[in-house]
Amino acid sequence: MLTPVTDEDGAPFWEYAAQGELRVQSCADCGELRFPPRPCCPHCQSFASEWRPMSGRGRIWSYVLPHPPLLPEYAAQAPYNAVIVELADAPRIRLVGNVVATPGAPLNSVDPSRLRIGAAVRVAFAEIDGVVVPRWLLERG
Repeated sequence: MLTPVTDEDGAPFWEYAAQGELRVQSCADCGELRFPPRPCCPHCQSFASEWRPMSGRGRIWSYVLPHPPLLPEYAAQAPYNAVIVELADAPRIRLVGNVVATPGAPLNSVDPSRLRIGAAVRVAFAEIDGVVVPRWLLERG
């Protein structure tokens, strides 16, 4: 699996993920949320920021089922999904990830026929190759 590359702006996101928390950067002056993290607010140009906790709930905004040719590490797990999740408490914030059956399950652990645009999901965290990453679980109901 490819592991995320952290930079100074995004490091807090991964530090909170390691603690099992989903947080999004926000402007400490105007309050606007932003993702991906960056040093300056695109709304008011302030350099003051903070990290707000999110509920961890969202919906599938879009998804794709990659087809070969794939990177060798991923080819054995096909078919798997890559999703864009719109956060319930921050609809303009969308995160990329995978829907899995359980936090530590392989990428192909959910039958692709179960995925739908608008399906409710919730975040779960798993340590993969030494890095804690957010993943998504389908909500029941």
